[in-house]
Amino acid sequence: MFVARFFLVLAALVLASLFTDMQPVQAGPADWYAARGAVAPRSDRVIICHGYGCVRRNVFQFTAGEIAKLRRILAAGRQSPAAERAAISTAVRWFENRMRTAFDYPRDEARSPIGLAGEVGQMDCIDEATNTTSLLLIARSHDLLVHHRVLTPVARGFFLDGRGPHVTAVVAERQSNRRFAVDSWVDPGGADPKVMPLKQWLAERTISLR
Repeated sequence: MFVARFFLVLAALVLASLFTDMQPVQAGPADWYAARGAVAPRSDRVIICHGYGCVRRNVFQFTAGEIAKLRRILAAGRQSPAAERAAISTAVRWFENRMRTAFDYPRDEARSPIGLAGEVGQMDCIDEATNTTSLLLIARSHDLLVHHRVLTPVARGFFLDGRGPHVTAVVAERQSNRRFAVDSWVDPGGADPKVMPLKQWLAERTISLR
């Protein structure tokens, strides 16, 4: 059942990727949650997606101490947009390790091996993009992002172009509107996400699922 759901999710990404280049810079992430029956962050509470395609979910409530930790991490990026992107990378790494500790997840394998679909704590790119976007929205709600806005995740690849579907969280510089991918799918859970210009990310080939 989980494997069938996984491929249905990939099919949905195929359709989404056809319209990637038409997504406006001003797009917000609310439609991402609505389209998947997911729940956007609220009152420092996020729904953690795992199991591939958000088929498994856990509620994570940030404590005051965790918000303070997030504030300290992101404060290191106030000097410039590039510094803030580096701080965002650190924040995503911290959050993924915090999720693993909070719910006693096994370590999330890189690139979502098909055989692990449905397993507790294993995350495909949809789970990763959703969880990263949720973290960024929590940061935004506390005015912790000085140089970037949080956008809707973006997809690439639709098989006909020789690439498998893949999706990433996205931020945009406030002044330049340049968009950047924040992609934590490629490496195992708790590693630094790949943060790069979205145009570069869109041009890359998706690493094959194992």
